[in-house]
Amino acid sequence: MTIAITGAAGNLGSLLAESFLNEDVKLHLLYHQKPLNDRLLKSDKVKAFKVDLSKPETLTPALEGVDTVIHFAGVLFKGNPQKFLPITNTQYFKNLLAAESENNVKRMVLVSFPHTEGETTPDNPATGRLDGNPISVHAQTRREEEILLMQNQDRFRCIIARCGMIYGKDIIMMDACKWFSKHWIMGIWKKPTWIHLISKADFCSAMKQTALNPDASGIYHIGDDGKQTLQEFVDDACKYWGTRKPWRMPDWMVYTAAWFMEQWSLLTGSKSPLTRDFVKIGHVSYYGDTSRMKSDLLPELKYPTYKEGMETM
Repeated sequence: MTIAITGAAGNLGSLLAESFLNEDVKLHLLYHQKPLNDRLLKSDKVKAFKVDLSKPETLTPALEGVDTVIHFAGVLFKGNPQKFLPITNTQYFKNLLAAESENNVKRMVLVSFPHTEGETTPDNPATGRLDGNPISVHAQTRREEEILLMQNQDRFRCIIARCGMIYGKDIIMMDACKWFSKHWIMGIWKKPTWIHLISKADFCSAMKQTALNPDASGIYHIGDDGKQTLQEFVDDACKYWGTRKPWRMPDWMVYTAAWFMEQWSLLTGSKSPLTRDFVKIGHVSYYGDTSRMKSDLLPELKYPTYKEGMETM
């Protein structure tokens, strides 16, 4: 089997690609500007392809002979996402789907998140619907991608993996949280927000099965068994790290901090660890029904809740 991963130089793309090195597969790893890490480049299972999703012609060599595509690529951590996400998410995804069809790809896996159904909770979880009403641009454009993918079920097997918040060492958001809390500048809003979590080990195990299980199809929610708020999780994480518990801030203060980070990103061309749309999506509780994940992809979790998985932080 030959598996292509877009955004393979990114945080999650490279994590999953490395986990595939232990499997009997060939990897076509697609990157844009940031190069692949040395471990991936040194593997004889890997072929690297520099592509530009805005230029469909660059995709053809990368998708030749590919059975499955797993799509991570996207632009994050940049100011004014409402201006670029309709292009980098929706239009670029159309280009990828067209290239897959031309190259007779058999299976397409879109990495998504439960926010596309709007606000959900452990008592009212996301169930795999496509008619949700998300409020953030990130979630709105990702839902458009989900719809575009499912419209292509006559061309290839379509899979959507809606992943909860992935935690563990070397996960960008977790490392940023640790750094901010270490320097006493970690803040969070006051309103309790339900979140669904998944350890990076269980994330990789589930995601590999979306490609390796021949019967996998449709929408899966990738998450553990824990039920907790964002506030509870970051408080416990900081306690484990020995750093300061996050300040509880009014919403206006969090949005103001995000605005300053966006302006700095736009001025310098650097990444913005926080944007106003991130804050908006962060305020939305999310939790998914994982019954299909457990039946088709991952019957047993290595870390059923973050309390067992805290050692990976």
